[in-house]
Amino acid sequence: MEQMNLFPTHVFFDQVWRFILNALARHQQPSARELLEAVEKNIGLEARWDFRAVLLRMSQDKDLTGADRRYCQSILEDGSVDAALRGEDAPDEEALSTIDALLHQSQVYRASESFQEMIDFMGRFRNYAPYNNMLVRLQNPACGFYATAYDWRHRFERALKEDARPMIILAPMHPVMLVYDVDQTEGKELPKELREFSRFEGKWNPDWMKRMLENANRHGIRVQFKTLSSTNSGFATLSRDVGKWKMRIVVHGKLDSPSRFGVLCHEMAHVLLGHLGSDFDHWWPSRSNLDRHSVEVEAESVAFIVANRLGLQGTSAAYVSRHLVEGRVPEGVSLDLIGKVAGKIERMAMFTLPKPKPKKKPTAKKQTR
Repeated sequence: MEQMNLFPTHVFFDQVWRFILNALARHQQPSARELLEAVEKNIGLEARWDFRAVLLRMSQDKDLTGADRRYCQSILEDGSVDAALRGEDAPDEEALSTIDALLHQSQVYRASESFQEMIDFMGRFRNYAPYNNMLVRLQNPACGFYATAYDWRHRFERALKEDARPMIILAPMHPVMLVYDVDQTEGKELPKELREFSRFEGKWNPDWMKRMLENANRHGIRVQFKTLSSTNSGFATLSRDVGKWKMRIVVHGKLDSPSRFGVLCHEMAHVLLGHLGSDFDHWWPSRSNLDRHSVEVEAESVAFIVANRLGLQGTSAAYVSRHLVEGRVPEGVSLDLIGKVAGKIERMAMFTLPKPKPKKKPTAKKQTR
């Protein structure tokens, strides 16, 4: 007599496929646990039996974008899908409550006069073409804001310094146009948020930075301190030296020690949240298809949690307020991953961690019958 199949396979496959596909189309790349919870809530608890199979198929589907395939592949290969199916990886309640506090502060700040001053300042910049932004980035990676000499003088009431160095961009009806970084100008004072950007204050322990740098090295993340634009606190990018380093972080070297630490937490969060894509060892996920507002809210939330738990206070609320969409958290933000990465970075500051081991690649599992 044939045994009854208590868990029929592929009954919900198409529904799970469509649901995840719609989430990816909205630039959502949540944690495996958050994605599973959403599938179960919208389709039913039984849909979990097709969850892994759908992600495995999606990771190989050539019709999906490379970023979406890598996202599916990374959460399979880092073990988070299997952990979610086993009911592990519960959210950190303390981290979630800290995020709530940050978002409340950010929403309050949006109604302030300082926020309006900042928005007015940023709104007066021209919408330069992406290609010109790339040209400026190549000429000056440290650049924060740039404009022509005419715009600096008439829109911002700032004049070029005597030895101002121009950058070249392309312009309609002209072969090239000269533009200047804000640091090449002087005159009317910049908004307070730009003058006091990325500031963290409080009781400082130099060992936090020492351990962070050592742990970053063990993760293949190169950290450098360089002089950047006055409106650019740091950035994270892929490393050119692929043989030794996976990622590269640059922090504004003229910031004080607590502020450099806070900025490093922010940039480290970009890496560990997968905003630049995963690495070949799958030590962090691949979530490169999120919108800019989502990645900045996530990274600054991580920096806020770590700093808060170590007794440092920063300007996170002002920063996050600029990236709230109509006063709300962007749809792509993962509160679960914010909490997990914040915990990871806090441990990197408090302890010297062993070098992580490469993740095992997933294999197709048979359905339980």
